[in-house]
Amino acid sequence: MRRHGRLHRHTKGSDRQAVSHHYDVGNDFYELVLGPSMVYSCAYWASPDSTLEDAQRAKLELICQKLALKPGMRLLDVGCGWGSMAIHAAREHGVTVVGVTLSQEQATYARKRIADEGLTDRIEIRVQDYRDVRDGPYDAISSIGMAEHVGSERYLEYAHDLYALLKPGGRLLNHQIARRPRADESAYEVDEFIDAYVFPDGELAPVGTTVGLLERAGFEVRDVEAIREHYALTLRGWVANLEAGWPEAQRLTSPGRARVWRLYMAASALAFEHNRIGVNQVLAVKTPESGASGMPLRAREWRAQP
Repeated sequence: MRRHGRLHRHTKGSDRQAVSHHYDVGNDFYELVLGPSMVYSCAYWASPDSTLEDAQRAKLELICQKLALKPGMRLLDVGCGWGSMAIHAAREHGVTVVGVTLSQEQATYARKRIADEGLTDRIEIRVQDYRDVRDGPYDAISSIGMAEHVGSERYLEYAHDLYALLKPGGRLLNHQIARRPRADESAYEVDEFIDAYVFPDGELAPVGTTVGLLERAGFEVRDVEAIREHYALTLRGWVANLEAGWPEAQRLTSPGRARVWRLYMAASALAFEHNRIGVNQVLAVKTPESGASGMPLRAREWRAQP
């Protein structure tokens, strides 16, 4: 994919720089915007009247259910952020977790949260590129709002890497923003404002492209759940938090950067509401040669039978 006349290769170094630009704004700023959940991805709303924290907790639990997590399992959380998924999975489902991030600030914050929860024996947070994880196999992998950083040039490699890290029968939950397909896919360009000021080197793909690449890597895709409207609600919750703490947000970053974030989130909410972009949870299985996927016979009864 070309970005302003150049081809972006998503090297480990450039990805580390891009993640640092976006996520090392300051943990205090993210606390203000995201609220106590410290989850920077689409929440799952039972109703528009739910709280943001309840909706984020519901999203984490939904992912755990889709992955059929049970005590003793080993989970890899790719792009673990501030540790919320790792903590929820370890505390509520008894799994051990390895979380990887390229952000040193996220890792420091996550490790403190984990220590405060008394979960250091069950969760390891690494500052590590997912391409460098070599200690599989894992029983399950979660990738929540991370794949947008991978890039079209690297997506098949990403899918192959995660496939290799799973044990036979293991599940992947890939939670990813999608754009609408174009008649001429080669003409796709990222938004210049977001690329320059918010989210460098991020790329969006149609959900069909994502599913196809996961299948090419060997996965059996078992479910795709579109939750577009949920992200509009989530973004409006973040904007409300930002506006409620506006003087503090400007102090924690700068007036200019706070305005950029408000514009970015408000515009993104409109884009989700008007179906210009969406977000999907893709559940895929590394189905063994026997064909025994471990999935329930009835759709969306997520938990594997004991």
